[in-house]
Amino acid sequence: MTQSSIYQELSISRKTYSAWENGLAEPHAKNLRKLATYLKVQENYFVDETSALYTYPLLTLPHKKEVDQLASRLLERQSNVSSLTAYKVLSVELAAGLGHSYYDNETDYETVYFDQDIQHDFASWVSGDSMEPKYPNGSVVLMKQTEFDYDGAVYALMWNGKTYIKKVYREAEGLRLESINPDYEDLFAPYEDQPSIVGIVVGHFLPIEV
Repeated sequence: MTQSSIYQELSISRKTYSAWENGLAEPHAKNLRKLATYLKVQENYFVDETSALYTYPLLTLPHKKEVDQLASRLLERQSNVSSLTAYKVLSVELAAGLGHSYYDNETDYETVYFDQDIQHDFASWVSGDSMEPKYPNGSVVLMKQTEFDYDGAVYALMWNGKTYIKKVYREAEGLRLESINPDYEDLFAPYEDQPSIVGIVVGHFLPIEV
């Protein structure tokens, strides 16, 4: 594709096309439609681009510097995001009693970012300090959907309508739920209450702000 092929296709002069390129003139709606069709893009592509090109020269020097600084920050942020892994985190807290909606595609999610790609089935927020210092309040835990695997692993489990993240030990009469924070006593979930394992924790992180 050459300049000459474009202005010949649009039946305009070379001078007119050069004026468009140099910002000295703006295509009429009819020519915009023809140009968009020829280049296989949406018409608003040109509107957005030319709007910025025409507005910038009208700014004062201090305002131009502000625009340049903002553009640089946005470009850097865009570059940073492209190098990070996106995680969909359940917007509701683990202790909210989610039931089967844990795996419901209708559940609301919040997208956060981290610099490692960790395989998992679902993610949720840590609420509270009972699992600190390893799992701080406000961090994200990544889980694999599974049943009980082995004693002492960290699981998400449902018990009496609430979901907990605890180290779980299987005992004769039920599950013992142990916190990492020594300020919290162990909990005991009797089997008759039908506590159920939601998943095993396979990773955690504090989201990177973008």
